[in-house]
Amino acid sequence: MPSGDLPSSKHRVQRPAAAVPSVTSTGIPIEVRRSAKRRRTVNAAFRDGKAIISIPAHFTHAQEAEWVQRMVVRLEQRTARSPLADPQSAPEELAARAAELSRRYLNGEAQPVSVRWVSNQNSRWGSATPARGTIRLSDKLQGMPGWVVDYVLLHELAHLIEPSHSAAFWRLLASYPQTETAKAYLSGAAFASSRGLEGPMTEDQGADEPPED
Repeated sequence: MPSGDLPSSKHRVQRPAAAVPSVTSTGIPIEVRRSAKRRRTVNAAFRDGKAIISIPAHFTHAQEAEWVQRMVVRLEQRTARSPLADPQSAPEELAARAAELSRRYLNGEAQPVSVRWVSNQNSRWGSATPARGTIRLSDKLQGMPGWVVDYVLLHELAHLIEPSHSAAFWRLLASYPQTETAKAYLSGAAFASSRGLEGPMTEDQGADEPPED
């Protein structure tokens, strides 16, 4: 009868070490930071276009892999879809959110006449027409995290103030903490076949209709 003892180390099968993921499910780079000050806590946050995972310095490789995977899942769940990104969002809700973002980040200077979802934008996430004060958001944003939708909406609001991508334009977005992370998210989503995109999309300004390239 075989015993219940574990096989000796000489005959023990060596399992490959778990790999530490380098990107999130949406393509955002993961940076792991080990800290000697941390003993028992692990922290995760989206910052500077990356998912930053802070772990204790004494963690083994296996612990690192386990906790990075776990924290990335939690991080993505925490930033899961927002009611604003729901297909049923009324124009009034979009307008209210635009007003709040303008007040918080643009000193209320951007005051769009209308904000609505459109289904005919296949080359950009959103568009703004400063002369008309209109903003259009691609319905492909629906279901994405709220902070991503907020970034695109804020991007288009900024275009009502600065039509071009000038230095002044980017300064308007500097106070939004998720700018770089949202841009990285959108870059990954643009190439995700699961979304059925026909090409790389950009968060750009322009006319209400898609550009004719």
